[in-house]
Amino acid sequence: MKARPASPDELAALARALLDLHGARGRHRESVHVREAFQGSVVWEGDVEVFDLDGHAAPRAYAWAHEADSGGRRYVAVLHVPPVDSPEAAVRAAIVQEARERRGT
Repeated sequence: MKARPASPDELAALARALLDLHGARGRHRESVHVREAFQGSVVWEGDVEVFDLDGHAAPRAYAWAHEADSGGRRYVAVLHVPPVDSPEAAVRAAIVQEARERRGT
């Protein structure tokens, strides 16, 4: 499936999340569709926005939003630092982090 570019409003919200979460400003580079499966089941599917960063140690970041369990939108922004080297790796890292937060570890 091909990624659909985010709307200008959504890109602006993701850029704000990137600034709030990581103190980084970036330029939108591309949209990448990611489908992450585990043991044959899809655990996450959506479009990830890739940003090139200005004046930051990380060269780029990956950002997306999804519906939160408690309602509303949750914005996620992951920096391109090892082991995160792709939109797919960013999604996997975020899934692991959310699972840890749910378990309280």
